[in-house]
Amino acid sequence: METDSSTNLPPTTTTSASASTEPKLPVCILVLGMAGSGKTTFIQRINAYLHSEKTAPYVVNLDPAVHELPYPCNVDIRDTVNYKQVMKQYSLGPNGAIVTSLNLFATTFDQLLTILSKNQSKYRYYLIDTPGQIEVFTWSASGTIITEALGATYPTVIVYIMDTPRSSNPITFMSNMLYAVSILYKYRLPFIVVLNKTDIIHHRFALEWMNDFELFQSAIEQEHSYSTDLCRSLSLVLDEFYANLRCVGFSSMTGDGCKEFFEAVDDACHEYEHVYKVEYDKWQEKRTKRENDKHEKDLKRLKNDLDTEQSIIGEKRIRYDDMENDDDTDDNDDDDDDDNDKNKDDGEFDQEEESFKRFLTKNVNNPTTTNDTMDT
Repeated sequence: METDSSTNLPPTTTTSASASTEPKLPVCILVLGMAGSGKTTFIQRINAYLHSEKTAPYVVNLDPAVHELPYPCNVDIRDTVNYKQVMKQYSLGPNGAIVTSLNLFATTFDQLLTILSKNQSKYRYYLIDTPGQIEVFTWSASGTIITEALGATYPTVIVYIMDTPRSSNPITFMSNMLYAVSILYKYRLPFIVVLNKTDIIHHRFALEWMNDFELFQSAIEQEHSYSTDLCRSLSLVLDEFYANLRCVGFSSMTGDGCKEFFEAVDDACHEYEHVYKVEYDKWQEKRTKRENDKHEKDLKRLKNDLDTEQSIIGEKRIRYDDMENDDDTDDNDDDDDDDNDKNKDDGEFDQEEESFKRFLTKNVNNPTTTNDTMDT
């Protein structure tokens, strides 16, 4: 079934301007969606379409629990992490094992970035398939790390797959839109909603609901449930979200909508270069400036600490020198006292020696007097 490309894209965007601006780096197409929405078959179809256009993509599978892939992939998480072994080793359930497998793979994601950088001159598109359970990727730490790492390195487009037949119910449609807007504001990357399975039911009703509030209100009135009032209020809140949203009808079975999808991807790349990349560069500059200021502040604090320590060491050295000088002065005083005592003792000895010599001389010269004196 042919899709009307003029109604798929929002009227505020122009694909001619984006088509003339070719991205310098390969475009990362990150595919997300609810379980059963047709993510894997969507990648199979666009992979076949790109091969037919002589533009083979580089395919990465991030679903560790998939049993069999209907397309060849260049990098497969199953070659790195054994999902069943993780479940057995850590005693986890299916979802817990998927989260743990993604976390283990995220620890080596820098190696994947290195591989992608080596092949970026050979490919124009990187197709990345995610686990069937969208919440284990979207709201996990590993999913955030992978998405932000890709968004910081390459033009990255988030593709949200919707199951069109199931979304024909207004309540289900609103649930899908709420999930889509939460993903958009979480990652803040260019965003495309793919209304899949248009071979079963045409996506025209969804476009009409997004463009005409009254039509959606009339559809809600036909539903009788407690969530009707909530959906009515949320439809007003999401009006701004619908205005700038890229929507593409697609059929993974027949391939209808492939051309319109890649036109939307080119337009999203234009937005990435002129909006997201600019904001990211500003954020990176602020972060670098903040880190440099912190580094300079730490160096200044270290210098002040060293100067304070040097002054303390200098004061201690001066005190030590003063103590040594005092000790030397005391020693000199003691030496002077010892010398004075020695000189005094030497003078007294000389006086005694002179007195003894005079006594001997007197006795030798007057022996009689000496004898008389002794007799007496």
